[in-house]
Amino acid sequence: MKVALDVSAVPPRLAGAGRYIAELARRLPGRGVQTTLVTRRDDANRWAQWSPTSRIAPVVPVARAPRLAFEAWRLGTSAPARSADVFHAPHYTMSHRGSTPTVVTIHDLTFFTDPQWHERSKVAFFRRAINYSVRHAAVLISVSDFTARQIDELFPHHAPVVVAPHGVDLERFTTDASHDEELFRRYELPPDVPYVFFLGTVEPRKGLDVLLESFAQLSKDDSSLELWLAGQAGWGLKEFEDQLAHHGASSRIRRLGFVDEQVLPALLRHAQVVAYPSRGEGFGLPVLEALACGAPVVTSSDTVMAEVAGGRARLAPVGDSARLAKELLECLAMSAGQREQHSKAARERAERFTWEVSLDQHMVAYNLARSGE
Repeated sequence: MKVALDVSAVPPRLAGAGRYIAELARRLPGRGVQTTLVTRRDDANRWAQWSPTSRIAPVVPVARAPRLAFEAWRLGTSAPARSADVFHAPHYTMSHRGSTPTVVTIHDLTFFTDPQWHERSKVAFFRRAINYSVRHAAVLISVSDFTARQIDELFPHHAPVVVAPHGVDLERFTTDASHDEELFRRYELPPDVPYVFFLGTVEPRKGLDVLLESFAQLSKDDSSLELWLAGQAGWGLKEFEDQLAHHGASSRIRRLGFVDEQVLPALLRHAQVVAYPSRGEGFGLPVLEALACGAPVVTSSDTVMAEVAGGRARLAPVGDSARLAKELLECLAMSAGQREQHSKAARERAERFTWEVSLDQHMVAYNLARSGE
């Protein structure tokens, strides 16, 4: 089978949807798929190194506006698309022209359910794009059962849906902490400080405002506890910056920014608890990565993260800082024996989610799209 995968929207720093697309790009050739990676014109080298056996097609313009226009009206009729059996558009959007069966990945539907969590321009753009994709794609890939249910609820008439949950690299995200102190020294991090850890893009929907309120409560009872925030800056930062500047324990809040992949598993393992109070996601990969490292996790109830955790995380209602603080405190109070027991159960849960299982479902979607059934 020949598959063309559009990787043109993936930023240099991989997180969330970018990580998902990169894992597909790296692993598809190993399934015997003749893979073409459709890249921006200035980004061919990165992808050639990432997936050496894939064919690289650097045809997409670099600037955002020309790139979006090219994607909508020319990408579907480009040589990479025409020569493929299936074209995979992995980020909501698809070309309006072309005859190659197109598979589109729908990550989440918060642009419809909770538009206030996004920039207005993105809401308008992605609503139009998703409305088009659900009607014109040959097959839709949903990254979770949660999102698949929302597709059914919001779009009574849509293309067939194949659910393909994300995976986690179980060789990189492990419970083995034997080299953590060495890694902490290399990255100039204190190995003996207890901390609550957050991983994710800094933006309104991640619930960092709630986490800061919860930490204000926790910090009063434990003068040694810190809050470590890892992740690149997103949008809508003013309120977060103001809250941080006036926080009573601001001196114990470390902003790590985007952290290197080498030290990330150690940061998850070494955390007293990983907090991911997001208001909504399509999957919530940081929760899975934390579970793979055996870390105690607190995340949001009635969300896809609770579904992914499968009873291996403590849950707090969205926006409830008092309840979040309570659940975090329960994790902080765990004995060594309880932590060891939790670590084993969390790891077992994470082992159900692998990129190979995800690829199995992608192959189902590709074959369904090619058959036209």
